[in-house]
Amino acid sequence: MIDLFAWVVLVTMIASLLYAFAWLGRWPGRVAQQREHPYRDAISIGSWVFLLLGGVFWAFILVWAYATPVNYGAEGRPE
Repeated sequence: MIDLFAWVVLVTMIASLLYAFAWLGRWPGRVAQQREHPYRDAISIGSWVFLLLGGVFWAFILVWAYATPVNYGAEGRPE
C-alpha cells in the first residue's frame, strides 16, 4: 500500500511542478497583453527562454512587462 501512495504523491508533485512552470512562463506575457505593451511578443518569448535557461533573468522580463513605456517626441520630451 505504501508503494501506491508514494507513486500518487510523486505523480502529484510532478504535475504540480509542471503546472507551476507553465504558469510562470505565461505570467509576463499575459501581463504585457493586458497592459497592451508594445513589446508584448518579445516579453512572452523572453519569459519562456529565460525560464528554460534557469530563470536568472526571468524577473527582469516580469518587471519589463509591468513597466509602462514612455514615448518621446521629436523635442526629447515625453508625449
